[in-house]
This record gives sequence, structure tokens and C-alpha cells, in this order.
Amino acid sequence: MSNTRIQSPASLLPEPTLRRLPWYLAYVSTLRGEGVEHVSSTRMAGELGLDSSRIAKDLSYINVKGKTRIGYEVASLETALRDFLGFSRTHTALIVGAGSLGAALMRDSGLQRYGLKIVAGIDTDPRLDGSDISGIPVYGPSRMAGLVAGMGITVGILAVPVEAAQTAADELVAAGVTAIWNFTPTRIRVPEHVVITNTSIYSNLAVMYNRMESLNR
Repeated sequence: MSNTRIQSPASLLPEPTLRRLPWYLAYVSTLRGEGVEHVSSTRMAGELGLDSSRIAKDLSYINVKGKTRIGYEVASLETALRDFLGFSRTHTALIVGAGSLGAALMRDSGLQRYGLKIVAGIDTDPRLDGSDISGIPVYGPSRMAGLVAGMGITVGILAVPVEAAQTAADELVAAGVTAIWNFTPTRIRVPEHVVITNTSIYSNLAVMYNRMESLNR
């Protein structure tokens, strides 16, 4: 499951609201592609399985309000959501661990549509030093600090084995990143000035399997 510690001032926005905003963005982006100009919170609620008053309140946090009998202007809402979520700005990232998961993330060009640009990879395997994955160069660990400083990298992505996670996180923090996206199934410790987001594929699998078993009981 994903678990994000949001630092001030973003902490002023309730985290459940922050997690729903990308749902709204995906929905209105689809509507815009279909040529729909306006959408009501009632229609959004029906499509997304939420209460319309919840949607209206969520959007009020980002100063977006609909008009009576008209609803929200789709294009403006899409832009407001994209800007607020940071998807319209480019955040440069370094991925630590260029194995199967790390390589898959490096090949995922779709991340750039959401403002995340992976510009380099780090791996301890000497055979990968100097190689590239989908045009993204991979280097040895000794290059980390120089890459972060030289390329203006702000985000570190952890895709290393569990036993290497904390050390890799410490090295990223020392190099100067301000956020870490942790894909390892362990919780790492970082200073208060660093944002940490945990995305555990294994936790999500556990939840899915548990729910499947519950349905079969």
C-alpha cells in the first residue's frame, strides 16, 4: 500500500483528499478527450463511487468551485488539478537499483506525463556501470552525489533489495535529494526535511489475496 508523509505546508491538505485528487484528474482528462465541456459533482460522484458533497469539498481545498446548474468547466478543472498536484512541473529523479523493477520504471515513459523524469540510474552491479536503459544512463554508486548535484535531482527512487534500503536512503539524503519514493517492502528512516512515500507491491498483493479469500469463504 502507498503511505506518504506530507510535510508542511502540504500537510494542511487532508491526505485522503490528496489521494482522491488524481482520481478526479484522470476522470476529467477522459471527459476532455471526449469533448465534454462541463461536469457536475453529481455526475462525478456517480462515476467515481463517491459522495458529491465530498467531491465539492475536496475541490474547494484547491480553490475550485463549480457553478450552479452548470458544474465545473472540464478544461479549467483539469489544469487546476494538474498544477496543484505538481504534474505540470518536471521533477528530476535518480533511481537506485536498476534490476527488474528499477529497469521497468526507467522504461515507463508515462511517468513524465505526471512530472517525474528519471535522468539516471545507480546500481552496484559493475556490469551495468556505463550502460543505459531506454536511453537513461546507469552508473556505479560512487557517482550518486555528483549526479544529484550536477543534474539538479530532487527525487530518489529506491528499488533495491530490502537489506540495502536504509543504506541507499541514507546515501540519497546525504547527496541532497528532498524526496524518496520507496518501492522496498520495508520502512526506512529519513530526516524531517525529506519527504518519504512508500509503495509496497507486496502489501498490495497481500490485501488483494486476503480480499479474494474472504469472497470465497
